[in-house]
Amino acid sequence: MTSISRPIVFFGTEDFSAISLAQLLKHGFPVRLVITKPDSRRGRGKQLCQPAVKQLALMHDIPVLQPTKLRDIIPDIQALDQPVGVLVSFGKIIPQVVIDCFFPGIINLHPSLLPRYRGPSPIESAIANRDTTTGISIMQLSAAMDAGPVYAQLTHPLRGDEQQLELYNTLGQLGSEALVQLLPRIVSGSLQPTPQDESTASYCQLLTKASGIINPAQHTAAAAEAMVRAYHHYPRTRLQLGERQCIITQAHTALVPATTLDPRCSDGTYLVIDQLIAPSGKELSAAAFLRGYRV
Repeated sequence: MTSISRPIVFFGTEDFSAISLAQLLKHGFPVRLVITKPDSRRGRGKQLCQPAVKQLALMHDIPVLQPTKLRDIIPDIQALDQPVGVLVSFGKIIPQVVIDCFFPGIINLHPSLLPRYRGPSPIESAIANRDTTTGISIMQLSAAMDAGPVYAQLTHPLRGDEQQLELYNTLGQLGSEALVQLLPRIVSGSLQPTPQDESTASYCQLLTKASGIINPAQHTAAAAEAMVRAYHHYPRTRLQLGERQCIITQAHTALVPATTLDPRCSDGTYLVIDQLIAPSGKELSAAAFLRGYRV
């Protein structure tokens, strides 16, 4: 299917990146080198885990580099004949000296309709802000964060009940299919990018544990419910219930509470807790939690 003969260097890290790498390989694109983050320790056992794209690359016998300093990969890139750079959710700012190793620069898939939500958490921001539409942008990478010119965008309507990982997968598929279709045109020069409108740019922040703390005195019930969906996998959404802080995994809004757990929020409506993770680590319904814990 591909008309690209030049070698591709793929930058990416986790599952969202792996969707695009898998599509490129499925359609015969010549991925010759994968750049990803170093292995990291995760979970309670702190086991050393490989990034998803590394696992996929090794399955296809593609060389993998995991530099701590990105400038260290320049000789490996220069050893390839006119390489094409593709980046999907890499997680680090690429220095201009690395971008300049490629022509026409590095092609980036970003899961928002740029210039909205430049930064590391566009998918979570779209859910948390209760947007009605989101999408993906295929753009030319720049040293400034997500500020490069855009080749194409595809929109995706939001129902209002999406959870974090669901939207990651949906936009990952949408973006990977667009990448496969557009990359030959970008490399040939038949598709040229358009500069972003800086006057409408907005930014999203790196997520931390504090991002998911519900404060009923400050959040409306609708905003709190959206947080539960936006941060369902990471960083999780937490609510203080008496002396215990619990992770809320499913909730809805209502005009009246269903149990004594349900907080009255800043707009006078209630966040009704359906499922939560107790301090024991077990996921429970609100009713089961109340039977086992005093609040």
